[in-house]
Amino acid sequence: MKLVTGNSNRALAQAIASYLELPLTDCTVKRFADQEIYVEIHENVRGEDVFILQSTSSPADGNLMELLILTDALRRSSARRITAVIPYFGYARQDRRAVGRTPISAKLVANLIAGAGVNRVITVDLHTDQIQGFFDIPTDNLYAAPVMTRDIEKHYDTKNLMIVSPDVGGVARARAIAKRIGADLAIVDKRRPRAGVSEVMNIIGDVSGQSCLLIDDIVDSGGTLINAAEALLEAGAREVSAYITHGVLSAGACGRIGASNLKELVVTDSIEETEAHRQTANIRRLTIAPLIGEALVRTAKEQSVSSLFN
Repeated sequence: MKLVTGNSNRALAQAIASYLELPLTDCTVKRFADQEIYVEIHENVRGEDVFILQSTSSPADGNLMELLILTDALRRSSARRITAVIPYFGYARQDRRAVGRTPISAKLVANLIAGAGVNRVITVDLHTDQIQGFFDIPTDNLYAAPVMTRDIEKHYDTKNLMIVSPDVGGVARARAIAKRIGADLAIVDKRRPRAGVSEVMNIIGDVSGQSCLLIDDIVDSGGTLINAAEALLEAGAREVSAYITHGVLSAGACGRIGASNLKELVVTDSIEETEAHRQTANIRRLTIAPLIGEALVRTAKEQSVSSLFN
């Protein structure tokens, strides 16, 4: 079993390696002056079961190319099996044609990954479950819900919690956590007039006097979360926090969240932390390294991965 990482999230890769008590494979992933990517594997990987740890987060194109070129290098070095471990799968929000003359980029990226020579994909909290069907190779979608549930039970009084989905599409994800902790569920009914902009229409459920936890898979600009938090507080919620798997947090998002009425935003380390993240007082990190590490062990031993979530 070999662990290889690109440059997208070395902190998480090292945490997974520490959990597995394995060293990261010695390799070079660098760029020439014109930003062309160069890869060299410095260890023998012939006949090995190799796991590439690489999120396709910002810069999405560069990190995706690193993954593809690492795969090609390992395939040409006679690795027995190559598993792409993609904690955050970029382009996942482009999973359908919402309007005419637009691509389905998630499918294109899945084709590129399989075409490069990846034999299996492991990812975490895909934006929609059907993206698994975009891959023509085995794909395991891990769920961060058990990790979040343990943290919620540690930091919150679950008897006085209301789990909230920030939109109708995320109800199944929020319901899974509500069921685990025995909490009630509310839904924010919103509309999105254009990409990156959302407007709250209604709150479905009685949140008056409740501590509310918003549950979602991705926070990008932070607009949806902030608008949902404001709407919940106006509806009588006592306080509002949020648990999000993938903290994309594009330019300016941390400042908006820091200045918002969100008590706390908890994001996993599927995407590497930036200095802006660290300086925002109400953003906290939650590691998924043990979850991914256990999934890698089970994959290498040909054991069930889905049983992790039973």
